This record gives sequence, structure tokens and C-alpha cells, in this order.
Amino acid sequence: MTDAVVKSPTGFGRLWTAQTVSSLGDGVTHAALPLIALTTTRDPMALAVVTASGTLPWVLFGVLGGALVDRWDRRRTMWVTDTARAVLLGGLAAAAALDVLSVPLLSAVAFLLALGGLFFDTAATAYLPDLLGRDPALLERANSRLRGAQTAASGFAGPPAGSALLALGRAVPLLADAVSFALSALLVRSLPAMPRPTAGARESLLRQARAGASYVFGDRLLLGLALRPAVGNVAFLAVETVLALFARERLGIGTFGFGLLLTAEAAGGLLGAGIASVLGRLLGTGTALTCTATVEGLAILGLAAAPNPYVAGLALAVCGAGMGATMVLGPSLRQAIVPAHLMGRVASTSRMLAMCAAPLGAFLGGWLATTYDLRTPLYAAAGLLLAMTAVTATMTTNRRVETALRRAASNSEPGQPEPENPLLESAPEPQQASEVSAG
Repeated sequence: MTDAVVKSPTGFGRLWTAQTVSSLGDGVTHAALPLIALTTTRDPMALAVVTASGTLPWVLFGVLGGALVDRWDRRRTMWVTDTARAVLLGGLAAAAALDVLSVPLLSAVAFLLALGGLFFDTAATAYLPDLLGRDPALLERANSRLRGAQTAASGFAGPPAGSALLALGRAVPLLADAVSFALSALLVRSLPAMPRPTAGARESLLRQARAGASYVFGDRLLLGLALRPAVGNVAFLAVETVLALFARERLGIGTFGFGLLLTAEAAGGLLGAGIASVLGRLLGTGTALTCTATVEGLAILGLAAAPNPYVAGLALAVCGAGMGATMVLGPSLRQAIVPAHLMGRVASTSRMLAMCAAPLGAFLGGWLATTYDLRTPLYAAAGLLLAMTAVTATMTTNRRVETALRRAASNSEPGQPEPENPLLESAPEPQQASEVSAG
């Protein structure tokens, strides 16, 4: 970790620890919850309901949740949400111990946990730039550290721990995650308080939500940053839908080998998160984002054509590296250029677009594999990623990034949209015209 992050303002270490502990608990539950669901039903549709319940909050309340976060104290939102999730999981653990679990109960808990995640993630995204003084370099390094810890905790340590704890009883992994949320809440509660955003506080919630969405769609730089994960999710979910079957039938590997493929992808993600800030300095953030997106598309193309598991693992590792770097550079840039009073809405709008795109990708992957063969979804995903890169490359150029950063730093006419984008001019939030960074 660089000195810049080590010497970052008081509180970042506690925020990093809180999110790492919480991510470890998430990894435990991510592995254990589907297995717990299997103890209550063998019906695939019932299991699908439990899984889908965890995606609904972002689809239903994404933008509204961002508008609420922009009204509320962000630190309080985080620790209250984590406390509520700890209580929720503690109740589910009690239900497991009493052997009264059911599909409706699991679905309701999955929905509420995801709703809590919506508020926590959005508030954390909005809180971090305030904590770090909106310094672009600090934000990149901090997000790199946060992303790396999240990948290590939820991708490497959490799932095997969840499986091991489940052997001790259905309630044990749920209690472990509840404890992780409680510890996270205590750490977040001790963070320094930040001024509560006040701009537009008297407007209706729907009007504020619409202003946040209009802000994203009216700024070419922010729109480009939002399109990358949205289109990327279509491609990646198309791959994920058929990956296990592809690994078994095309690569000839079993359950253990498939786990190694996923580990390779996670290892690449760690590497990408670690070198993201270096790529940003060497290439410029805009060019680095274009390069990482290109790498992702080419890596999926390599996976589709892989003749053996070793090449497939390498392709997934390279893809993971591209994704890891992208998920540091993109959010860091957004946090540096978006005004504080709009940060929650902008972050939640971008996340909602990505979440809504995921089911489309899953359906596309299944349909292509059924209609053609198992390689077709992978080739289609690669083509989609490369096409998206070509479209968004002109939207996230170094010149646009530098202009947005200068205007954000100087606070000089940060609300002026580009001439070809009329959406911001008619946005319903009156202060937006003087506080928005141009892209």
C-alpha cells in the first residue's frame, strides 16, 4: 500500500476494515445460503425465486434509494443498515436452529439483505470522496485497496469458510455473517461525521431521483462510465450462465477444476485492482478504461476458443484483471467529479443500470446455448464487449476526464453540460446548473 493511502485522512483504515469484515461475511453467506435453500426444497423454480429476490431491490428502488441517501447522513445510513442486517441474519439463524426455514422466509431475507446492501453501498460510495477530500489519486488508491480486500475476502476466504461452517449446522454461517455486520456497524459508527448534503432537500423524492438520472444521461463522460458495467453485465452474465456447462462438456473438467477456474478469475481481479492506479498514471484514466475494456473482450474471445483448461484459466485470469482495474478506475473517477449532493443518485443510477442488464445477459446466454452451441454465448459476449468499447471510447477520453477533473477541482461552472446534451439544461434541480462537472 502506498504512503498516500496509508497517510489518508483519519477514518479510512476503519472504513477499509469494516468493508473487509463485511465482505468476508458476505462470502460466507454467498456460499452457504444456496446450500441452506437446498435443505428446504429441490424445486429449481423455488431456488430461482430465492436467487432473484436478491436482485430485486436494485431494480425496484435503485434511483429512489440514491435520492434517499442524498438526503440522509451517510455515516448513519451505513451503520444503521449494517445493524439491521445483523439483526436480520440473527433472526434467520434462530429460524434455522428451530428448523422453521422455508422458501418464502429465505426469499424475504434475501430481498431485505439486498435492500440493505443498496443503501450501504450507495452511502459508502458517496461518503468516501468526502472522507478523502475528493482527491483523484487518493480515491484511486483507496478504491484499489477496498476492491482488493473485497475480492480476497468474499472471493477467496469467504466461500470455503461458509461451506466449512455449514458442516457445523445451518445456523452457524448465518451467525458468522451477523457478527461481521455487527462489527462493521461498530467501526462505521466511529468514523468522522461529514456534513449532510442539503441541495434540493425541499424537492419531492421523485423529482430528486429524476434529477440524478438526468444528470447521468446528460453527461457524456458519466454516461460512458455507466454504459460499461451495464453492457458488461449483459456479456458477463451470458458467459456465467453457461460457464459451468462449458467447463464440463467442452473443457472436460469437474467440480474441483471449475472451482480453480473461478479462483483464477478472482486472482486476476486482485492483480487488476492492484495495478489500476499505475495504469491510470501511465495511460491516463480514459485510455486505461478503454484498454481494460478491450482486454476483457479479447479475454472472453480467448476463453471461447480455448482448447484446454489451462488456456481457459489464463483467459479468465486476464479477464478478471481487466474487470478489477475497471472497477477501481471508473468509480474513482465518478467520485472525483460528481458533486456531493448528487453522489448517491448518480452512483445508484449507474448501479441500477448494471443490475437491470444482468437478467438480460443470463437469458441471452441460455438462449444462444440452446439454439446454437456452448461457445456461441462466449463469442457473442466478446463481440458485445468489443462493440461497447468502440462506442464508449470517445465518451471517456483523457481529454474529457482531464476537463471534468479540472472543473471539479476549481468548482468553476461545474454544472455546465456539453452543448450537444440538452438533458442537463432541463434537469429539475435548480442548483445543478452550477454544481455539475462537464464531461
